[in-house]
Parts: sequence; structure tokens; C-alpha cells
Amino acid sequence: MSALIGHDAAIAAFRDAAGDGRLHHAWLITGPRGIGKARFAAVVARRLLAEAAGPPPPEAGLEVAEDHPVARLIAAGSHPDFRRLERLPREGSGAAGGELARNISIAQVRALQALFATTPSLSARRIVVIDSVDDLERAAANALLKNLEEPPAGTVFLLISHAPGRLLPTIRSRCRLLALRRLDAAATARVIRAELPDAAEAEVAALTELADGAPGAALRFAGLDVAGLDAALATIAATGDPDNSARSALARSLALKAAQPRYEAFLERAPAFIAGTAGARSGTALAGAIAAWEEARALAASAVPLVLDPHAVTFQMATLVAGLAPGAPAVKG
Repeated sequence: MSALIGHDAAIAAFRDAAGDGRLHHAWLITGPRGIGKARFAAVVARRLLAEAAGPPPPEAGLEVAEDHPVARLIAAGSHPDFRRLERLPREGSGAAGGELARNISIAQVRALQALFATTPSLSARRIVVIDSVDDLERAAANALLKNLEEPPAGTVFLLISHAPGRLLPTIRSRCRLLALRRLDAAATARVIRAELPDAAEAEVAALTELADGAPGAALRFAGLDVAGLDAALATIAATGDPDNSARSALARSLALKAAQPRYEAFLERAPAFIAGTAGARSGTALAGAIAAWEEARALAASAVPLVLDPHAVTFQMATLVAGLAPGAPAVKG
């Protein structure tokens, strides 16, 4: 597991809270998707278990070396005092890469009772990570609430939430809130470089811009040449593509079945590209960019769910971008 990058304020807040020896039994780790909440929880879990098992690790902050015995046990999935709950693959979908269940089930939460029925094995502490608590089915949330109301001795719950406002108020009230923020551009780029050490700088820059402070949200587009998509959009916006050649070439390249992941990246990138042009516009040009962005956003939102033709959608989206060219009339797809 690579080092935790950014979130210095959250790290300091947690260290301060843990340093007085009265660590709260449940933490609600919140923030937008892709900013590193799961990584933060994993780092916290390793640190707490490592500190409880022996002398404090020498690393600063919350880090624990990969070769630490506790880190090795967690990585192998064999630490007896650590549990992680998440959505499981649907039956028949395969263990890796298959479709996930819609929720974390009550059976998964009830299975924690076997952990709580015995004393911790390697120290006086146990850690339970739930990623994410938003995914608990209603009965599972109620079952978890009983554990939060009467926490088992030595147990710390790390609950990850993308939308804490949707949780049961009784769960929120029993947790200490730790809000993670979007990373700045420099930290975002560091995360992307750490995850993609062989990526070209152009791809790192494109993914950093796409991430908007949430590198995890952009990393799923790694290897899809987002920089190339940006370059194609920039050319169309600059020239207006008077003979339709650039739009047609882009549409053909994204219409292939094998190009589906890159096509979905394009659906996210094109509206953002249009929005990015608005800052340099005013008057009717600004109004035209806003109208194009609204149409592009609606088109992107409906393209995959309605199984619209990728060639037609790409051409229509690129036509909206062509309307941004200097002197070009407002264009609709």
C-alpha cells in the first residue's frame, strides 16, 4: 500500500484525538468519492493495531512500514483482530471483477459477533472498517447500531461515508466525524504518479485535471489517453471543424465496442471541457457556453443508461464543442 498523500489536517486531528489515550470507539470518515477515505481508514487501522501490539512504529504521522508484522498480516487478510466489510460479488459473478451486491448484508454485520465473542488475539484492540457504511441495508444498519451503542471492549469502528446525510441519525450521533477534503493539484498529481509510475506527464496532467481533487475518481481512466481526448476537443473548439473531419474521426474511434471505457471517459470529459471554457467568456458567448454545457451534461447522463449509439452521441457532443469556436454560431447537436 502506497503512502498516504495529503490530508495533513485530518491526520493531525486524528493523532491529537488518539494521543490522550481516550480514543473514540467510532469514527465517521466522510468526503467526496475518490479522495482517499478508504486509504485513510486502512492507514489508521494499521497504525492503531501496530501501536497496540508493541512499541509505537518509528514512522511519523500514521504510516507503518510495509514489513511491519501487523502490516503483513493485514495485507495477507489474516490479522485476527481486523475485519473489513464491503459489498461482496454477486453469486455467480466471480470473485474478481464481477458485479457487486447492491448492499452490505445483515449477515455480514452479524458475522462480526464471532470476533466480539472472544478477546483480541494480538493486543487489547480490534479494528472494524466498513467501506462504505452508506451501503448497509436497513437491517444491517440497525444491527451495526447495536454495536455502536454498546461497543465491544477495545474495538474501534472506522466507517467510511460518501453521503453522511443519508445515514441513520442514530449512527451519526454515535460517531466522531472526521471530514476529508479534496486534495490540491500538487497532491493529486503525487497520488496519480505513485499509482501510475510509468505514466507520461501528459497523462498525469490530464488525469489531475479530471480528478478535481479526487484522484481515485480519475485513476479509473488510466491508460485511456485522456490527454488525447482533451487534445481532440481543443482542436475542435479552436477550429470549429468546418468539414466535420475531426468530429467524424473522434466518433469512429469511440464507437468500437472495445473503446467503451474510453467512450465513458469522453462522456465525463466533454462537459467538463465545455465548462472550462466559460471563465474566459462573457455576454452571448458565455450564454452559449452555458447552454452547450447543459445540453452536453444531459446527453452524457443519458447516453449509457439509454444505450444510445456511441457514434451519434460522440458526434453530437463534439458538435456542441465545435460551437465554441471563435466566430462560430451557436450549434446544437
